[in-house]
Amino acid sequence: MPTYRRTTRVPAPIDEVWAFHSTIDGLRALTPDWMNLRIGGVEGPDGEPDPEVLAEGSRIRMSMRPFGVGPRQRWVSRIVEREPDGDASVEGSARFVDDMVGGPFRRWEHTHAFYDDGEETLLVDTVSYRLPLGPLGDLAGPFAKVGFEGMFRDRHRRTIERFEA
Repeated sequence: MPTYRRTTRVPAPIDEVWAFHSTIDGLRALTPDWMNLRIGGVEGPDGEPDPEVLAEGSRIRMSMRPFGVGPRQRWVSRIVEREPDGDASVEGSARFVDDMVGGPFRRWEHTHAFYDDGEETLLVDTVSYRLPLGPLGDLAGPFAKVGFEGMFRDRHRRTIERFEA
C-alpha cells in the first residue's frame, strides 16, 4: 500500500499543537480553501453531537469538491486511535489515527503524530492509502503523492503560521 509522509517543525510546545489538531475547528482551519470542505456533522464516541475533542470513536461526516470541479466527494472519517487522552507535554509525544469509513479511496489511514522538542513540536503526517479502480488504481497509487503534497504542504504552513504569531 502506498504511503505519503510529511514532517514539519512547529514553533510551539506540543500541548498547544496537540490541542489545536484535536478539534473540528483545527480541521477546518487546516484544510486548504481549494478543497471546499463542508462538515456535515461530528459525532463523539458515545453519539454526542459536536464534541470538543476528537476522541477515539468520533466520526466526522464531510464533503469536499477540490478546485470546485466535479461532484462533491462525500467522506466519513473515524478516529480509531488517540494517545494520550490527557496532556501531551507530559508524555513527550502524541498521536491520533483516522481512517475513512466511506469515501473516494479504497483505503485511507492518516496518522497525525506530534513529538516534543523543547519549545517546538515535530509534526509528522503519514497517510497509507489505496486508490479506487482496483488494479488500475494500484498502478497509479504511487503517483497520488503528487496530489497530497500540495494539500499537506498547505496544512503544515497553516499550522506554523497559527503558532508564529
